[in-house]
Amino acid sequence: MKDLTNFDLYEVGYDIPAKPGMDAADIQTPALVLDLDALERNVRKMGDYAKAHGMRHRAHGKMHKSVDVLKLQMDLGGAIGVCCQKVSEAEVFARAGIKEILVSNQVRDPAKIARLAQLPKISGGEVIVCVDDVANIADLSAAAVTAGTTLGVFVEIDCGAGRCGVTTTPAVVEIAKAAVAAGNLIYRGIQAYQGAMQHMDDFGARKARIDAAIAQVQDAVDALKAEGIDTDLVSGGGTGSYCFESTSGLYNELQCGSYAFMDADYGRILDKDGQRIDAGEWENAFFILTSVMSHAKPDKAICDAGLKAQSVDSGLPVIYGRDDVEYVKCSDEHGVIADPNAVLKVGEKLRLVPGHCDPTANVHDWYVGVRNGKVECVWPVSARGKAY
Repeated sequence: MKDLTNFDLYEVGYDIPAKPGMDAADIQTPALVLDLDALERNVRKMGDYAKAHGMRHRAHGKMHKSVDVLKLQMDLGGAIGVCCQKVSEAEVFARAGIKEILVSNQVRDPAKIARLAQLPKISGGEVIVCVDDVANIADLSAAAVTAGTTLGVFVEIDCGAGRCGVTTTPAVVEIAKAAVAAGNLIYRGIQAYQGAMQHMDDFGARKARIDAAIAQVQDAVDALKAEGIDTDLVSGGGTGSYCFESTSGLYNELQCGSYAFMDADYGRILDKDGQRIDAGEWENAFFILTSVMSHAKPDKAICDAGLKAQSVDSGLPVIYGRDDVEYVKCSDEHGVIADPNAVLKVGEKLRLVPGHCDPTANVHDWYVGVRNGKVECVWPVSARGKAY
């Protein structure tokens, strides 16, 4: 494997889209570009917000899958660690020395559980995993005992996402009590992420959903306390809801991720004043840089960023800073841009704001960090493809 810090080993246009020191105009496309100034402002802003509200922030690594971006979130924004969705993803961050790791998902396969139980040895810190079935407790405990490690347990509550998580307070109590009694496990708290409402445009509608979630979680915390079980952490909150969890008096850990990059779908949701959050709260810092490769048709341009350069599950990308042209269609290798006035030229480069940043990042190998027209850094998408 090549040394990821020795760019002399890489060939621009084959291995890598750019090298540090290059002009931004010479980046090979399609490529993921980070506006470092905007990214740093977003990271600092969330860090200041979390600190002002007495919240821990555990940044969601599934969004960027990058050790370098996470370290920026920790260094500039005070993030305490990382959330991951898969064991292999968590292992990437553990091997990079990240000490606070939450696998905010269920781990049931025996081989994956065995690898999970080894992670505290690798990271030298705390590893927590989500549980929504009491039968999972015995398997986690046995693996941790065998590995000679300790795992933390979050009981996951389905507070509206309709995916994983238990739906009743007695189920929460049953799992927490089992974790307390099990060897080499520690009950650490509750996972309560309301994913279904993160992208609801209307502020009031989002608030109504999270209010219901807060009541549900509070009931569980009270029932646990009645059983003599203290809940250290109530974790959740995303870019679309963090303002609610942080003022709930119940949650004490946020899991926001997309705020750092800001994609087109998140950008459309409205704040309490009815303003789009990509116009007020957060800046676009994450782009697909693309080049116009054909303009054989007078009213349309074709660019080199198609389906293989992005995810369109949350809609097509938006062309940043332009209202005279529109990205309207894509196939595997091509993007179609409506250009009614024929203003675009072959070779011209455009910045696309993707509809969904998480899966878009996962189809690229590198981030190109740009500042003042120059490539300042090139970071690997460290956990790309780590889906095990």
